[in-house]
Amino acid sequence: MTLTNIAISQALKYIEGNLDENIPKLMALADKLLPEGWYGAQRGAIRTAIDEKNNWYQLILKLYELDPGVRKAFFENFLFNASLKGSVIQKETREREGCNVPWAILLDPTSACNLHCTGCWAAEYGNRLNLSLETIDSIIRQGKEMGTYFYIYTGGEPLVRKDDVIRLCEMHPDCEFLSFTNGTLIDETFCKEMLRVKNFVPAISLEGFEGVNDGRRGEGVYQKVANAMHLLKEHKLPFGISTCYTSMNYADISSEEFFDYMIDSGALFVWFFHYMPVGNAAAPELLPTPEQRETVMNRIRSYRSTKPIFSMDFQNDAEYEGGWIAGGRNYLHINAKGDVEPCVFIHYSNCNIHNVTLLEALTSPLFMAYKEGQPFNDNMLHPCPMLENPEKLWAMVKETGAVSTDYESPESVEHLCAKTNPYADNWTPKADELWNKCHGCTACRNGESRK
Repeated sequence: MTLTNIAISQALKYIEGNLDENIPKLMALADKLLPEGWYGAQRGAIRTAIDEKNNWYQLILKLYELDPGVRKAFFENFLFNASLKGSVIQKETREREGCNVPWAILLDPTSACNLHCTGCWAAEYGNRLNLSLETIDSIIRQGKEMGTYFYIYTGGEPLVRKDDVIRLCEMHPDCEFLSFTNGTLIDETFCKEMLRVKNFVPAISLEGFEGVNDGRRGEGVYQKVANAMHLLKEHKLPFGISTCYTSMNYADISSEEFFDYMIDSGALFVWFFHYMPVGNAAAPELLPTPEQRETVMNRIRSYRSTKPIFSMDFQNDAEYEGGWIAGGRNYLHINAKGDVEPCVFIHYSNCNIHNVTLLEALTSPLFMAYKEGQPFNDNMLHPCPMLENPEKLWAMVKETGAVSTDYESPESVEHLCAKTNPYADNWTPKADELWNKCHGCTACRNGESRK
């Protein structure tokens, strides 16, 4: 055990006793030990939460309702390895190699799924593709050399391969693993396995309340998800929610009732994703209107100052990250056939992990085009090269010779952009209005509602 691990272990023991008294002391100690300005904004937010005993402080306290071993693994793997130690190695690699280096790697263990949800881009891959255990292990080992300690499973349904998912947690106890899952395969046995390995966190897909959710995901799915959340909460395991907002469910998933339901069910975080019209069978009518997208954005930001749940808005939070996070800048995606894609939603690539190293993929033409083009728009409410700046995606695909990675029904970049061009045109006036009104506004940056 290293001196750092010993220090973390002692710090965790220190605050287990009297949280209200010891958490402020530990934060003061961190301010003394960490370099000046290092994660300053985040540390400032934590200090404010402690001083004001606000909703964020209540969320911190909820972490202490978790299983102690799972909580300790989360602090060590996510907060230290992935976010602190990892960021130093990533920076060194980035400067040495001249390419983006991801904080997180998304990968698909399988393209198979036990559901077939309306408008799901993952369904376009088919159900016969898998990354072997050995390949995933190699990806993780290469990633750790570059400072990446956070791995997120997508799919398909990752829990179709429960045994391998757990085995990888055992093989890499210094990493934190998260999985987007429909939740229907989480049972008592799997909860016990999560308690045993300690470094696996599910993000369960939920599209709103029962009628809306099952209308997209299938009859009975909502009740199966409710049962999964009950089991996880009962076993004191961390989990979150993943929800895709569309023109049909935007009001449901952004309502106060839905936020309260997630919190009461035990969720610690929620990840909101804008519907993407990817694939030849996509349903463009599910794209939210500009007014609907604005409603979702404003409600999420409002609840950040009142609700004890950590919320992320993938499409509308680019300003907090300085632009679009794909292309290896913060993450990349590897599909079940091994194609290395700059974005989980954009299915074009010019390299495969079976033929190149992770570093070679990051220095490939398409990834370097992403790096050179970021940010894709000075207005951070226009972050994506597909949804809001389709001309940028079209140019990158054409210039780099990238090809479609949808092997069931390949979609040309022209066909995809023909669906997103009208969306971008419609969104631009609203996005410009909101950005010009609030860019740099203190209230917005603090997550408060727009006036």
